[in-house]
Amino acid sequence: MSPPGPVVAAGCVLWRRSPYDGGLEVCLVHRPRYDDWSHPKGKLKRGEEPRDAAVREVLEETGHHCEPGAALPMLRYEVNGHPKEVFYWEAPATGGAFVPNDEVDRVAWLSPAAARDRLTRPADRVPLDAMIAARPDA
Repeated sequence: MSPPGPVVAAGCVLWRRSPYDGGLEVCLVHRPRYDDWSHPKGKLKRGEEPRDAAVREVLEETGHHCEPGAALPMLRYEVNGHPKEVFYWEAPATGGAFVPNDEVDRVAWLSPAAARDRLTRPADRVPLDAMIAARPDA
C-alpha cells in the first residue's frame, strides 16, 4: 500500500493600496487555534482546483473578494508528520469587509516589511518576498 499523498492547500498573498497613502498593504490573518499570523489559505475540497480554493479561502477568512494574478512559489512542509503543499497566488482585494469568525479572529493590513516581520512561520515569507520582487511598485 502506497503512503497517502500530501495534504494540498491554497491561498493568496492578498494586497490592496492603502486608503491613506496609496502604499502597498498585505493582509495577514490571525488564527486563534494556533495563535499565529499567516496568509489566508486552506485545504482544497474534493475535486476543487487550487486557484478556486485560494479564492474561496480568502473570502472565508478575510471577507474580501480577490482576483488572483501571478502564481507564487509553492511551499512544502510537514504538519504532524504528514507532508503538506500550499499553492499561492498574488491577489488584489476587490471588495469586502472582515467579520471575525471561529477560524480567524483578526486581520491586519500591513506594509510588506511589517507583514514580513509579523508572519509566524519564516517559510511564509517566501511567497510574500516573491510577490514584492515581482512588483516594481511595491
